[in-house]
Amino acid sequence: MNTLIIKDETAVGKLLHEIELQFKEDSITVEALIRKRVEQEVKSYNDLGNANRLVQPTEFEEKLNKTQTKNTKNKIDVEKQIYVALDAFQQNRFFILVGNEQVDQLDAPIIVSKDTDISFVKLTPLVGG
Repeated sequence: MNTLIIKDETAVGKLLHEIELQFKEDSITVEALIRKRVEQEVKSYNDLGNANRLVQPTEFEEKLNKTQTKNTKNKIDVEKQIYVALDAFQQNRFFILVGNEQVDQLDAPIIVSKDTDISFVKLTPLVGG
Protein backbone atom coordinates (compact mmCIF):
# COMPACT_ATOMS: atom_id res chain seq x y z
CA MET A 1 0.00 0.00 0.00
CA ASN A 2 1.11 3.52 -0.81
CA THR A 3 0.25 6.44 1.43
CA LEU A 4 -0.72 10.02 0.68
CA ILE A 5 -1.01 12.63 3.39
CA ILE A 6 -3.61 15.22 2.51
CA LYS A 7 -3.63 18.66 4.12
CA ASP A 8 -6.68 20.87 4.37
CA GLU A 9 -5.60 24.49 4.33
CA THR A 10 -7.13 27.93 4.26
CA ALA A 11 -6.59 30.20 1.26
CA VAL A 12 -3.73 31.88 3.18
CA GLY A 13 -1.99 28.57 3.87
CA LYS A 14 -3.07 27.92 7.47
CA LEU A 15 -3.13 24.16 8.12
CA LEU A 16 -6.53 23.01 9.38
CA HIS A 17 -5.85 19.27 9.62
CA GLU A 18 -4.33 16.29 7.84
CA ILE A 19 -5.72 12.95 6.74
CA GLU A 20 -3.99 9.86 5.45
CA LEU A 21 -5.20 7.87 2.44
CA GLN A 22 -4.00 4.45 1.29
CA PHE A 23 -3.77 3.43 -2.38
CA LYS A 24 -2.68 0.20 -4.06
CA GLU A 25 -1.49 2.15 -7.11
CA ASP A 26 1.72 4.16 -7.50
CA SER A 27 -0.07 6.80 -9.58
CA ILE A 28 -3.68 8.01 -9.46
CA THR A 29 -5.78 10.78 -10.95
CA VAL A 30 -7.24 13.80 -9.18
CA GLU A 31 -10.66 12.19 -9.58
CA ALA A 32 -9.45 9.01 -7.82
CA LEU A 33 -8.02 11.13 -5.02
CA ILE A 34 -11.32 12.97 -4.49
CA ARG A 35 -13.31 9.72 -4.66
CA LYS A 36 -11.08 8.00 -2.10
CA ARG A 37 -11.20 10.94 0.27
CA VAL A 38 -15.00 11.17 0.08
CA GLU A 39 -15.37 7.41 0.53
CA GLN A 40 -13.17 7.50 3.65
CA GLU A 41 -15.00 10.48 5.14
CA VAL A 42 -18.45 9.02 4.45
CA LYS A 43 -17.41 5.71 6.00
CA SER A 44 -16.10 7.53 9.07
CA TYR A 45 -19.29 9.58 9.35
CA ASN A 46 -21.60 6.59 8.81
CA ASP A 47 -19.68 4.30 11.18
CA LEU A 48 -18.71 6.74 13.92
CA GLY A 49 -20.76 9.86 13.36
CA ASN A 50 -17.51 11.85 13.14
CA ALA A 51 -17.74 15.36 11.84
CA ASN A 52 -16.59 15.47 8.28
CA ARG A 53 -14.67 18.03 6.29
CA LEU A 54 -15.09 17.75 2.53
CA VAL A 55 -18.27 15.68 2.79
CA GLN A 56 -21.30 17.56 4.03
CA PRO A 57 -24.63 15.83 4.73
CA THR A 58 -27.56 17.46 2.97
CA GLU A 59 -29.96 19.52 5.05
CA PHE A 60 -32.50 16.70 4.78
CA GLU A 61 -29.93 14.12 5.99
CA GLU A 62 -29.03 16.36 8.94
CA LYS A 63 -32.67 16.81 9.97
CA LEU A 64 -33.40 13.12 9.58
CA ASN A 65 -30.33 12.10 11.58
CA LYS A 66 -31.24 14.42 14.46
CA THR A 67 -34.49 12.51 14.92
CA GLN A 68 -32.82 9.10 14.77
CA THR A 69 -30.92 7.23 17.44
CA LYS A 70 -27.31 6.24 16.81
CA ASN A 71 -28.37 2.71 15.85
CA THR A 72 -31.12 3.78 13.43
CA LYS A 73 -29.40 6.82 11.93
CA ASN A 74 -29.64 6.99 8.14
CA LYS A 75 -26.40 6.67 6.26
CA ILE A 76 -24.98 9.35 3.98
CA ASP A 77 -25.04 8.26 0.33
CA VAL A 78 -21.40 7.91 -0.76
CA GLU A 79 -22.12 8.12 -4.50
CA LYS A 80 -24.11 11.32 -4.07
CA GLN A 81 -21.32 12.86 -2.00
CA ILE A 82 -18.71 11.86 -4.60
CA TYR A 83 -20.82 13.56 -7.28
CA VAL A 84 -21.16 16.70 -5.13
CA ALA A 85 -17.39 16.81 -4.42
CA LEU A 86 -16.42 16.28 -8.08
CA ASP A 87 -18.88 18.99 -9.13
CA ALA A 88 -17.51 21.35 -6.46
CA PHE A 89 -13.97 20.77 -7.79
CA GLN A 90 -15.09 21.49 -11.35
CA GLN A 91 -16.96 24.62 -10.20
CA ASN A 92 -13.80 25.86 -8.39
CA ARG A 93 -15.37 25.78 -4.92
CA PHE A 94 -12.16 24.16 -3.73
CA PHE A 95 -8.86 23.52 -5.38
CA ILE A 96 -6.05 21.04 -5.01
CA LEU A 97 -2.36 21.82 -4.91
CA VAL A 98 0.15 19.10 -5.73
CA GLY A 99 3.47 20.48 -4.63
CA ASN A 100 3.11 24.17 -5.34
CA GLU A 101 1.08 23.66 -8.51
CA GLN A 102 -2.70 23.83 -8.77
CA VAL A 103 -4.26 20.90 -10.62
CA ASP A 104 -7.43 21.76 -12.49
CA GLN A 105 -8.27 18.60 -14.41
CA LEU A 106 -9.86 15.46 -12.95
CA ASP A 107 -7.59 13.29 -15.11
CA ALA A 108 -4.36 14.98 -13.94
CA PRO A 109 -1.91 12.36 -12.61
CA ILE A 110 -0.62 12.27 -9.04
CA ILE A 111 2.31 10.16 -7.80
CA VAL A 112 1.28 8.30 -4.63
CA SER A 113 4.03 8.82 -2.06
CA LYS A 114 4.38 10.23 1.45
CA ASP A 115 6.69 12.78 -0.17
CA THR A 116 3.93 14.07 -2.46
CA ASP A 117 2.66 17.31 -0.96
CA ILE A 118 -1.12 17.61 -1.47
CA SER A 119 -3.36 20.36 -0.15
CA PHE A 120 -7.11 20.86 -0.44
CA VAL A 121 -8.06 24.52 -0.23
CA LYS A 122 -11.75 25.28 0.20
CA LEU A 123 -12.75 28.69 -1.07
CA THR A 124 -15.15 30.90 0.84
CA PRO A 125 -17.54 32.88 -1.33
CA LEU A 126 -17.47 36.64 -0.87
CA VAL A 127 -20.54 38.26 0.62
CA GLY A 128 -22.71 39.63 -2.18
CA GLY A 129 -20.59 38.00 -4.86
